Amino acid sequence: MDYIIATHNMKKRDELQRILEPIGVRVLLAEEAGIELTDVEETGTTFEENALLKAESGCKESGMPCIADDSGLAVDFLDGAPGVYSARYSGVHGDDEANNDKLLAALEGVEPEKRGAAYVSVVCCVYPDGRKLMARGECRGIIGHERIGNGGFGYDPLFFPVEYNMEKTMAQLTADEKDAISHRGKAVRDIAKKIGEIK
Repeated sequence: MDYIIATHNMKKRDELQRILEPIGVRVLLAEEAGIELTDVEETGTTFEENALLKAESGCKESGMPCIADDSGLAVDFLDGAPGVYSARYSGVHGDDEANNDKLLAALEGVEPEKRGAAYVSVVCCVYPDGRKLMARGECRGIIGHERIGNGGFGYDPLFFPVEYNMEKTMAQLTADEKDAISHRGKAVRDIAKKIGEIK
């Protein structure tokens, strides 16, 4: 069954597809489905609110089940910032380099034990008949002092997940390694289970 995803981010689409494919779900970008989706203004103050806004809008406009993700980085020392503003932390949406620079500057001089953080992902699926599914995943880690690794996107080159004991950043993991521990991987596996139960 085809589901549309409310994003233009091919890397996000690929992550969802890897996990949902085994249950018979094909995830399509709007462009792949020949549909134009409105860019929804993310006015929510939580990941849950923003994910629901995007999924409801995408479902209404496409007439297809729509999956939307809202995710970001919550840094302990910064009282949960950048949070829902992670993608536009620097003031320009999607500028990973500028966002990473701003985060490094905000944590300059902060000792390692105070650099704890969590990647958070909320995945929402809305169906044309009004059904709604939601799942949340988190991945704890530490923010490093410099970029390491070339994989992933966003803050991955700075984020050392606890599962790898500060030996690898998210940007150094293979796709399978990342899926196994990532916030999005956890949320998508949970939503996949829920989708599988109602299909």
